[in-house]
Formats: sequence, structure tokens, C-alpha cells
Amino acid sequence: MAENPFAQFSLEKAIGLRWTLRDIQARRLKMSPVSDEDLMTLTGLGLVEVRDEGLVLTPAGIAVLNGP
Repeated sequence: MAENPFAQFSLEKAIGLRWTLRDIQARRLKMSPVSDEDLMTLTGLGLVEVRDEGLVLTPAGIAVLNGP
């Protein structure tokens, strides 16, 4: 992904959103539930989808975690 999707946020918020992506990917949501605000932000950025099985990362979300 060429552009940082978190560039518009403060450093603290960007770090928190990245950790939320990691928690979703690792299925740690019972121990670290996603706040409604973070969920709306991540779905709005196209990084997370809500499916029947729960929250899943989109290809863009995976690219954010695997990027530089």
C-alpha cells in the first residue's frame, strides 16, 4: 500500500488502530474488544469488514500490517 491510511490521525491513534488490526487478525477480540469508534474508522478506511463469522481484515487491512 503506497499511502499510509493512518496519516490523518495522531501518532497515538494510528498506533492504536494498527494494534486493533493485529487483534482482529489474531482473533483476540474477547480479551481486547474493538471500540465502536475504532470499528467505524477501520471499516470506513476499508481495512475491516463485518461478516457472519465476525470481524475480518480486507486485503487492504492485511497490506497495512504486512507493509513496511
